[in-house]
Amino acid sequence: MVFSPQLLATDAKPYAIAIHGGAGTIKPSSMTDEQQKAYRAKLKQAVDAGYDILEQGGTSLDAVKTAINVLENTPYFNAGVGSVYTFDGGHELDASIMDGKSMNAGAVSGVKHIKNPIDLAISVMHKSPHVMLYGQGAEEFALTQGYQLVPNTHFDTPHRYAQLLDAKQKIIQREQKNGDYQASVNSLKDEYKFGTVGAVALDKSGNLVAGTSTGGMTAKRFNRIGDSPVIGAGTYAENGVCAVSATGHGEYFIRYQVAGDICAKVKYQQKSIAKAADEVINQTLVEAGGTGGVITVDHKGNIAMPFNTGGMYRASRAHGEQAKVMIWKDK
Repeated sequence: MVFSPQLLATDAKPYAIAIHGGAGTIKPSSMTDEQQKAYRAKLKQAVDAGYDILEQGGTSLDAVKTAINVLENTPYFNAGVGSVYTFDGGHELDASIMDGKSMNAGAVSGVKHIKNPIDLAISVMHKSPHVMLYGQGAEEFALTQGYQLVPNTHFDTPHRYAQLLDAKQKIIQREQKNGDYQASVNSLKDEYKFGTVGAVALDKSGNLVAGTSTGGMTAKRFNRIGDSPVIGAGTYAENGVCAVSATGHGEYFIRYQVAGDICAKVKYQQKSIAKAADEVINQTLVEAGGTGGVITVDHKGNIAMPFNTGGMYRASRAHGEQAKVMIWKDK
């Protein structure tokens, strides 16, 4: 029997990965050429690191973990190092992971001393009978798994602290004026309300995985928890359907179960991943007043990354292609 290269390429199992570093009001004028290059280089490093694992026959779980670790370990994004500050001047981090093959999931929320929260979320998925662990309990579990805790100051960065001081001043002034904490927080610009990193991947075995990690909302109070650790809201994966990681104003993503809704449209309405994601992000959320975006990949390796904000740090790489790195709608 003669095998043609074209036939082999056609029959090859698809694999793909997409990542994001958060959505928001990202104006080209607010970034120097050097800053743009730095952000794009880090996004490319992350997506290439995950892609290399897939190309070598590795699992989508390892690809997602590796890509997110790259983003957690740089101060550019609101996850790990570079996480935003709480109202009280500390850091509370969240993360989640979902395996589309087993439909198992793991999540942590409000952790303060875990260098890479996505790693602990994976440990929760594999090593505990639970899906989500919170705060001190999550860190006690981490110790039983051999994790080394880091000081909360590990996540400090000067630019995030400056954001905190500005956000606090605005919240306090407006709350003193109108006596309404909710309205004072809601009046903040979008860049204070969200910022996340995430990855979705399809491996050669057809397994889909989604993961998300975040430092939450600038100046958040009362142990606020957003959508990132909530399965079905900020993270969802199901083999044969799709994988989704979200970034945006988390309260809306929870209310409208954004990640799960996108996959439901693909599964039950047979819509393409591009159409399903666009409907939720640019119709459902917009009509509700929610802002943000998602990265998605389906079981065939198709990728969609819609957002309804000024920009979204994102990158993707499908089987046999070079990395595509973008910040705004068309570049």
